[in-house]
Parts: sequence; structure tokens; C-alpha cells
Amino acid sequence: MQWKSDIRAAAERIAGHVQKTPVMTVNGFGLDFPVELKLEHTQHTGSFKARGAFNTLLSSDVPEAGVVAASGGNHGAAAAYAARALGYPAKIFVPEMAGPSKIALIEGIGADLTVVPGEYANALALAQAHETDTGAMQIHAYDAPATVAGQGTCFAEWDAQGLEADTVLIAVGGGGLIAGALAWFQGARKVVAVEPETSCALNAALNAGEPVDVSVSGVAANALGARRIGDICFGLAPGMPSVLVSDEAITQAQQALWREHRQLVEPAGATALAALMSGAYDPEPDERVAVLVCGGNIAPDPLAGA
Repeated sequence: MQWKSDIRAAAERIAGHVQKTPVMTVNGFGLDFPVELKLEHTQHTGSFKARGAFNTLLSSDVPEAGVVAASGGNHGAAAAYAARALGYPAKIFVPEMAGPSKIALIEGIGADLTVVPGEYANALALAQAHETDTGAMQIHAYDAPATVAGQGTCFAEWDAQGLEADTVLIAVGGGGLIAGALAWFQGARKVVAVEPETSCALNAALNAGEPVDVSVSGVAANALGARRIGDICFGLAPGMPSVLVSDEAITQAQQALWREHRQLVEPAGATALAALMSGAYDPEPDERVAVLVCGGNIAPDPLAGA
């Protein structure tokens, strides 16, 4: 695929529908070097997912039955938001592990929501059955070209904002976001995959030489808990650095983002930073590093009922 041109086209297509998210270079986190952050948790519905959702809908002939999506929470909210903005009905399936905050977010957008027992894979099976039964268009959370090109716009935008880093650390679930980074940078910058120790589909695939099923659990599982890495991501990922972080490290990074810089993020949004703070990724002395902060839908909602 001509990924660069697809991402540029996606950026033009979704302009006006998504936010240009801010960038900040900060010191702290117990590190002796500065870190550049892109605050994608300030995107519509609290994650980068709106980019892929809008690109999918705006590049497709949407049927009368509307759209359907399976999600751990963030993708469902983004798909519902994009569908509402463009005037399409949306049916969203999420697992119970999505949690009350993300479920309430999707309900507030107005989508037809079904909460499914178990994990993301169970929600995906029902979404695929709904697609077959109704003719609704599936917006895949991570393993579709339009989704990956949409997520790639985040990195095209970051480059245009003056990204100087040699290395960009990105949290991985199903792989749509990091696939977008690999598709855009194409080796111009090192891209490091960061996953929880208990939800690590990409790391397992790299070790096995092919996508394999993994079990998922832990504090970030409702956003990074894909059972199997996407084929697109795996096709782009051979040889890339991959590190794992503990739940404790994720929680410490989440707390540090709030305590030091008043950035309130969900565990997935702090996972890439956790690799630096814990030493799972140790940069070279002159290596310039950047972190993508990917999600802000913290549970429970700190202002619920306020």
C-alpha cells in the first residue's frame, strides 16, 4: 500500500472533524532527560480513535443500516461520535470490562449499545454477527486500512508540529495506532511498542513469528486488551523494539502525569511513559524520546455526579 499518500488523504478528509491535539516537552518523571508528549487524550471522546472512525466513514458508502463496531470502550465511543456527527445510526458492542465510565460515555453519545459478558473478542463476535444480519458497515477498531490510515494522521500532524525525537514510544493493544506510526514514519524514526505484561499480543506475535492468541488482564485491559494483534500491524512490525511493563509501572506513570503535569489519563494513556519511568526502555545518552499519550477515559469518572 501507498501508506504515506493514504495518510495524507485521510488527513485532508478528516480535517474539521477531529482536533489538532497539543504537544508539550516536559522534564520530570524521575528522568534526567526531557520527554516530548503528544496529548492525544484530548481528542474527541478522549482518545485517538476518532481519527480512524471519521476516516472510515468519510471514505465509505455507508448503508442504510448504519455502522457497527466492537470496542473495549474508546473505539466504540469514537465510532458512535463520528456516526452521530455524520448522521448515521450506530450499533456498538462492548465487553463488561470496558467499565462504567466508558459505557456511560457511549450511552451519552446516543448510540445503540449492547454490553457483552467477557472480553473484547466476545464483543467482536457479536458485532460481526450484527453486520451479517443487518448489512451494517463494520468499523474495525484496528485491523483495517482506513482505520490505520486515520490513526496515521496523528503522526503526520505531530511531524508538522515539529517533532524532533529520534524515538517514539507507543502503547499497543490491537495495533492500529502503532501501525499508523510505522506506516507514516517508515523508518525515519524508531518506533517502540509498549504493552502491559498481561496484555501483550504484539510482543507474543513477534516472539512466535506470527499472530497468536494471548490472554488479557490487568489495569489497561479495557483499552489494550486485544487477544490477537492485527494482521496489518504485524505486517509492518517485524524487527521493531517491543517492551513490556507491569501494572504497577503503568499506575505510577498515570499518577506522575497527574501529579507533575495535571494530565488525567487512563492506564492505557500512561503505558508508553511507564516504559521510560520503569527502565523497560532505556534510551541512549543522546537519544531524543517522545511519548504518545493515547487515552483519557479514566474510570471511575473523577467528576461523575459533580
